[in-house]
Amino acid sequence: MRILIVEDDPVLSEGLSVGLGLSGFTADPVATLADARAALAGPGFAGMVLDVMLPDGSGLDLLAEIRRGGSDLPVLLLTARDQVRDRISGLDAGADDYLGKPFDLEELAARLRAILRRAEGRSAAVLRWNGLELDPARMRGELRGAPLAFSRREFAVLHALMERPGQILSKPALEERLYGWQEEIESNAVEVHVHHLRAKLGRGFIETVRGLGYRVAAEG
Repeated sequence: MRILIVEDDPVLSEGLSVGLGLSGFTADPVATLADARAALAGPGFAGMVLDVMLPDGSGLDLLAEIRRGGSDLPVLLLTARDQVRDRISGLDAGADDYLGKPFDLEELAARLRAILRRAEGRSAAVLRWNGLELDPARMRGELRGAPLAFSRREFAVLHALMERPGQILSKPALEERLYGWQEEIESNAVEVHVHHLRAKLGRGFIETVRGLGYRVAAEG
């Protein structure tokens, strides 16, 4: 899933990008509210990690703006202000979760997965479809009890398709899940990953819908 990171500390921002990438997220960092507003003007982000104290204002102001605009984007506030009254202010402003600095990257990734699940209307941590169990926390799967390992990008494609079984996802939509701003998009990457997934899951698990994209096959 693609996550916008709004954090002005360059070391922390880089650490977040790398750490969330290892947890299966595609992270795009910005350092100011202005850049965050520009990023959010486009599509593609499943959630946002938002620092409160930024060079050009408060992250709480951005949070209030997007909520007034009707956005239900999952937002996790990340801040050194970790008093009870600060957490209450952040949550009442529309944040879905709140984490104080310093923090553990694995906990941050777990909290992100939780608020993204809630946004999708799911409570179960593991996705299940057609005999496949997919565990986003471990980035592994089991097909009818047999363990399977996936590359980070294979997992991202499969995760996207299994979030909404039956829904067709276009190649550009899948590419958004695979690549951040700084990464060059390989022209046939999606086709290659789908080919590798079919080799592991069986040719019929992922269907190609000519001219539209890909979907997981109906349960049967």
